[in-house]
Amino acid sequence: MKTLYAVIVGGVVGTILTTTIYSQLISQEMNIPMPASADPIYWVAPMDPNFRRDVPGKSPMGMELVPVFADSSKDTDLGVVRISPNVINNLGVRTAKVKLDILQETIKTVGYVQYNENNLLHVHPRVEGWIEKLYIKAAGEQVNKGEPLYALYSPELVNAQEEYLLAKRRNNQELTSAAESRLLALQMPKETLRRLKSTQVVQQTIVFNAPQSGVIDNLDIREGFYVKPGTTLMSIGALDDVWVKAEVFERQAAQVKVGQLVTMTLGFVPGKTWQGQVDYVYPTLDAQTRTLKVRLRFDNVDMLLKPNMFAHVIIHTDSGQQTLMVPKEAVIRTGTQNRVVLVMGQGQYKSVAVILGQVTNKSAQILGGVKEGEQIVVSAQFLLDSESSIHSDFMRMSAITAEEHQHHQENQDDKAHHENHESQENYESQFDSANVEGVINQINVQTRVANISRGPIEKWERGPATLDFVFSERVFLNELQQGDKIRFTFEIKNGDFLIIDYVLILQEQEQEQMQGHNHD
Repeated sequence: MKTLYAVIVGGVVGTILTTTIYSQLISQEMNIPMPASADPIYWVAPMDPNFRRDVPGKSPMGMELVPVFADSSKDTDLGVVRISPNVINNLGVRTAKVKLDILQETIKTVGYVQYNENNLLHVHPRVEGWIEKLYIKAAGEQVNKGEPLYALYSPELVNAQEEYLLAKRRNNQELTSAAESRLLALQMPKETLRRLKSTQVVQQTIVFNAPQSGVIDNLDIREGFYVKPGTTLMSIGALDDVWVKAEVFERQAAQVKVGQLVTMTLGFVPGKTWQGQVDYVYPTLDAQTRTLKVRLRFDNVDMLLKPNMFAHVIIHTDSGQQTLMVPKEAVIRTGTQNRVVLVMGQGQYKSVAVILGQVTNKSAQILGGVKEGEQIVVSAQFLLDSESSIHSDFMRMSAITAEEHQHHQENQDDKAHHENHESQENYESQFDSANVEGVINQINVQTRVANISRGPIEKWERGPATLDFVFSERVFLNELQQGDKIRFTFEIKNGDFLIIDYVLILQEQEQEQMQGHNHD
C-alpha cells in the first residue's frame, strides 16, 4: 500500500513539475510585449483562461498565475503566440498542411461464411407419399443438375396418370390437356411425362432429380419416410459465390456503403486473401450489441470457402469525394470545443476552433475553421494551445483595424469580468473527479468501455444519466459483468469519462458487515 501511494504521489508531482517547467520555458521565450510602467489588470492561470485573480498567486494546479496588462493586446492579435526559432526547435514543433483528400478508413471486423441465399434452393414435395429410395445419403454431398435425388410413391400421382391415360383413350383433347397440366403442377418430371405418353403405362414410383447443382444441406429425410406438401426434404446451395455476414460498430455505420471493397483472410489458409465487396447494409441496428449487420459477397471459384467458416474481414471505406483532411494528432479535443493550432508565419501561432467530421486511425475530417493549404501544428500543439487560448477568440485571423481590435478586446474583458466569479466557482467541478453509484448495462473488456446508468452528481448539479465510461488501464475488469452495481470514481480526460477506481456494491456491503461483526 505504501509503495502504491508513493508511486501515485510521485506521478502527480512529476506531472506538475513537468507542466510548470514547460510553462515557464514558453513564458520566458514568448515574444509578447510587456509594458514596464503599466500594472497588470488581472492574473490568469496558464492552463485555464477562465481562472482569474486580482492579485498574484497560484492556480489550483499549482502553477504561477500569468499577469495580463491593459495594453498587452494592442500590439498583438488575439491569441497569437510568438516564439523564437531556437525554442521552436527545442520544443520539436512539426507542422502539416491542410489538404483536400478522400476520406478513407479500414474497418476491421469478423464474420461467418454462409450460403448465397439467392442461390439456395429448398426441395418440397407437392403430393403426399412415401420415400421409396434416397439417392443422397448425407448432407454435404455434391450433386449436379439432373441427377436423381429420391424416388417417391404417391397415390395422388398414380391417380393423376390414370386420369391422363383415360382422357387420352377417349380422344378428348380438352380433358387430356387439363390432365397433363395437373401432372406438371404436381411437379411430375418432364422426362417421366414423355415416358408415360410413349408407353401408356402408369408408373408407381416417380424419380425426382436435382433442379440445380450444389451442395446438399438440411437433409431431414430417410428411406421409408412419409412426406406431404410443406415438408422440407433437403436444401441445395450453390457455392460458386458465398456471403459473409459481419457486424460493425454504430459509430462506423455511416462509413459503410454498398459496393465498397473488402479483403478477407481465414485461419485455415494462412497467407491467402480473398477480395470481395459490400453486398448489402442491413437497415436496423441491433439493440443489444449496438452494431450494424453488413453482408459481404466473395467469389468461390476454388471452393475453399465453406459455410460457417470464421473469417477476418477489412472493409475499405471510401467517401468518393474530396474533403479537408488533417493529421489526427493535430486536433485538440477539449470536450466542449475542437481546435487546431494554426501557423501564422514568422514564428507566430494561434489556436482556432474547427468543426470536426469523421475521424479515422490517421486522419481527421475538417468541415470548417481552416482552409486548404494552411499549415497547422502536429506536435507540441498542446503547449502552444495553452498559451494561445488565454486570449484567443478561437476565430480565424482577418484584416481588422486597431480600433476594432481594441473594441473587441474591451468586450471580451467586460464579459470575463461579469463571468469571473461563476468561472471560479465552476473551476473545481471542471477538473475535479466525482464519486457516484451506477449499474453496468454493457461492458466490453477488450476496449475497456462500459455503458453505465449512473446516479445524480450533487456537486456538479447533474441528474441521473446513462453514458459510456472508459476504464483506466490500471483498473482490473475481470470481475465485472453486465448487471453489476458499482460505486466508482471518474474524471473527465480528453473528452472521455475515465473511471480511475471502483468497488462492487455487493463487496462493499459485505466488507461493512464484516467490519460490524468484528466490532461486535
